[in-house]
Amino acid sequence: MIARGVPDELLYVPIVISMDPPDFQWSQAICISLASHPHVNVRGNAILGFGHLARTCRRIDAAAVVPLIAAALQDESAYVRGHADDAAGDLLHYLDVRVPGHES
Repeated sequence: MIARGVPDELLYVPIVISMDPPDFQWSQAICISLASHPHVNVRGNAILGFGHLARTCRRIDAAAVVPLIAAALQDESAYVRGHADDAAGDLLHYLDVRVPGHES
C-alpha cells in the first residue's frame, strides 16, 4: 500500500501499524513519513499513530515526533488538529512528554 501511494489505502496504514506495531522503529518511521502527506486523512491518521505508539510501546522519539505534533496542532484541517490534540494528550499521559501548543 505504501508503494502504491493511494490515499484511500494509505489512510489505514498508520492506524494498523501503531495499534499493534510489528517493530517500533519501523512503525514510527512510517508515521513520520506520512505526517506531512498532502491528503488530510493520511496526515491526520499518521499524527494519531504517534499517540498509539506512545500507548502501545511506551516510547517515542520525542525530538522527531514532538515538532510534527506541534505543527499538526496548527494544521488548516480540524481533522488533523483533533488527532494532534489526541496524540499530544497520549504523549503527556503515557510518557510525560509535553507538546508545545497543547493545553494540558
